[in-house]
Parts: sequence; structure tokens; C-alpha cells
Amino acid sequence: MAQPYDLIVIGSGPGGYVAAVRAAQLGLNTSIVEKEKALGGTCLHWGCIPTKVLLHAAEMKENLEQMKQYGIEAGEPTVDWKKLLRRKKIVVDKNAKGVDYLMRKGKVDVVRGTGAIESKEKVRVTPEEGDPTVLIAKNILIATGSKVASIPGAEFDGDRVISSDDALYLEAVPDSLVVLGGGAVGVEFASLFRSFGAEVTIVEMLPGLIPFADAEVSKELAKAFEKRGIDVRVGTRFSSLDKKGDSLRVEVEKEGGEKESVTASKLLVAVGRKPVTDGIGLDELGVKRERGYIQVGPKMETNVPGVYAIGDVVATPALAHLASDEGVVAVETIAGREVEPINYDHVPSCVYSLPEVATVGLSEEEAKERGHEVRVGRFPFTANSKASVVGETTGFVKIVVEKEYGEILGVHMIGHHVTELLAGVTAVMHSEGGVQELAGTIHPHPTLSEAIHEAALAAGEGAIHM
Repeated sequence: MAQPYDLIVIGSGPGGYVAAVRAAQLGLNTSIVEKEKALGGTCLHWGCIPTKVLLHAAEMKENLEQMKQYGIEAGEPTVDWKKLLRRKKIVVDKNAKGVDYLMRKGKVDVVRGTGAIESKEKVRVTPEEGDPTVLIAKNILIATGSKVASIPGAEFDGDRVISSDDALYLEAVPDSLVVLGGGAVGVEFASLFRSFGAEVTIVEMLPGLIPFADAEVSKELAKAFEKRGIDVRVGTRFSSLDKKGDSLRVEVEKEGGEKESVTASKLLVAVGRKPVTDGIGLDELGVKRERGYIQVGPKMETNVPGVYAIGDVVATPALAHLASDEGVVAVETIAGREVEPINYDHVPSCVYSLPEVATVGLSEEEAKERGHEVRVGRFPFTANSKASVVGETTGFVKIVVEKEYGEILGVHMIGHHVTELLAGVTAVMHSEGGVQELAGTIHPHPTLSEAIHEAALAAGEGAIHM
């Protein structure tokens, strides 16, 4: 391996490997360090990709059950869980091979082992077997990601009390499940296991599901979940767990202090993730951290010159696409390019439950807290032709607009495949187009995207089809 490197990337998740690819494109001699056997990080192996395989299967099963409305009789659908897990592995392995290919194409050296920073120019890599290797570089990029967080009293045992990682490798669909945590991870697992026949209770201590979403979206999701038979308990916190007997008894407490118990065969703890920043030499180097998160500037630089950090190790939203963009910002800075810092108000966020949730920008509540006078445009999918065609009329589009000048402050959607609609409005916001430009854009008919157009019109003089 050629040394010294211009850049060493520690971690090959969507932040790390994208940064390595971009560095190679810019002519930087680059190495990437990965402790796992396959490249791709949490997103590819335990997060974004495998969960979406299961969620897609869940949606197909739900579609089969709706076919009777369209005159198609296919019999009662059944789920071969083990076959589905094999399909999940095929998809994950294919994508992992794709990352391998990108490293070879870019002539990025892949070094297997656990990386630790010895100085701002040295990284020691310790493989599972054999002697450590010391790599030398002008710049170091930390992209070591995160791991599942636990809570006292509900420690993981990998069998009855499980993490989201464990849930991807269950031997069978549980008969009943309590999900602690109503964020994206908890909501997605609650949704897919309900589709596969489990009795599901979801517990969230905050007032609504998907706490980062607009309050109206959170309420609509809870309503849709309850209609599907999911027991939604918001404003409720975990109290204790009794593992005696065949079933788990989960004690929860409402805001007013009232206690209840829920029984289930498994408890999925999805209360968040924590950064992997301990034991990699940061304190010895003097890299500043707060609550485990590495402190960075607008170009992802730490307080130590030549050391950068991106993704789940910094206190920005834990999103794969954001980690990738942060990696590009860091690498282009290293390469001496002029770089625009990321506008975190324009970072899209998606939840792939049934129905889906897609959001970008400020919620109505956040906009008002920041002192904006706002007007709001809403349009329900019940009035959208394509939604009626596909039989999926749950949900709406909501656009939050600055009252005087029409700046789009936020767009919030819940409904069928709304995650596929989000990039367009994000582009309008990023290019500083206002609600007038969105309302003046011709949207094709019949499409779900017309709901965005109508919501933009509703934020002005009024929607046409309402």
C-alpha cells in the first residue's frame, strides 16, 4: 500500500465509503479502514437496506389482501419468513459487492481491522488475526457510526428483549411484540411485524410518534396504525419488565402517573443509537466531544487540524444520505475546494412504514418557535385521483410557508409512497424557490405528486380540487 495517504477514512458506512469515492475522484490517495468483514456499515447491513426489504415484503402482502377490491382472487397470503430472510441477505450482499467495486474502481486501499488514531497523522489498524498496521496520512476522517442504545431494566438478551439488529435475524415472526420507541426505527418495525400478523403495541414517551415530524403528521400516523390494529401508546414511558413465565410483562406509565402492563412474547427496544467514539484515540488526541458526539465546524472539521468527523458520530440527524453529504463536504474541504456548508433545514427525512412519512424543513410548530408568521397549505389524498386509483387514500400533504414572502419553510407528507415525492420539493427549497414557483409548476396527471401542487395552491388563493 502506498504511503503516506492524503486521507484515511475510518468506517465504511454511507458516510465513509462515499467520502472515499469522492476523495478518489478528486485525486486524493485514499485508504478506508473497516473492522467488519463486509463494507457498507450499519445502513447496509443492519439498517436502511435490510429493513426496507422486509417493509417491501410487508407492503406486497398488504397489496395481496387488497386485490379482491380489484376483482383479483389470489387466496390467503402466507409468509415464509426464512425465505424472506434469504431474500434480504441476497439484496444486502449485492449492495456490499457494489461498495467493494467502488473501492476497486477508485483505487481506494481497503484495510481490514479496528482503527484507532495514534496521532493526527497516524492510524493503527488491528485486524482480528495478525499484527497491527500503522497507516500514515495527511488527513483523517472519522466515520465510525453508531450502535443501538439500551435502557436500564430492559437490557438486550438477543432472544426475548431484542434490538433492531436482533429483529433482522429472528427465527420467526413473534406472536406479539412491544416496541419501545416511536421514532423511525420503532415505527418501521411495528408496521412490518403487524403486516406479518404479530399483535403489536408501540410505546413512546413523547406526545406523538415520529417526534421530529409535524404534529399533524404524527397524529395521522397514530390514527392509521390504530386502524391497522396497532396499539399506540404515546405520552407513555417504560417503567419495568418482568421476564418470568412464558410471556414478558412490560410495565408502562402514562404522563399522569397511571400505570399499566402489556404482555408480549418479545420486547423490541428502539430508543435510539449512540455514537461509536470511545476507544479510538480521540481523548488522547484532544478531539473535543460532548455526550460522546464529536464537535465539528460547518465543514466537518474537528478542533484538531487535519481531523474530520461525519455521520452518526456528530450531533446531526442520523441519516445515511446526510452522512454521505457530510463526507463530500469534508473531502472537498480537504481537497482545497470552496464548499457551501450544509443547510440542515433542507435535509429530507423518511419513514417507510405503512403509510409512509416524508418530511423536510421546519414543522409548523418549529417555524412559529423561530418567530415566523406562517400560512399553511394542506391537501388530502382522499381528493387525489391517483390515490383513489391505487386504493391508498390515507394521509395528506402539508406545506408550511413564510407568510409575507412565500418562502417554503417545510413540507410534510404522510401517505402512499410519499418518500418518493420528497426530493422534488427539497430541490425547490434548496434552490430558493418559493411556494409561488411550486404552485406554478405543472404536475403530471394522474400522479400522487399533484397533492403537492394542490397544497401549494392551498397555501395561496386556494386548492382547485378541494
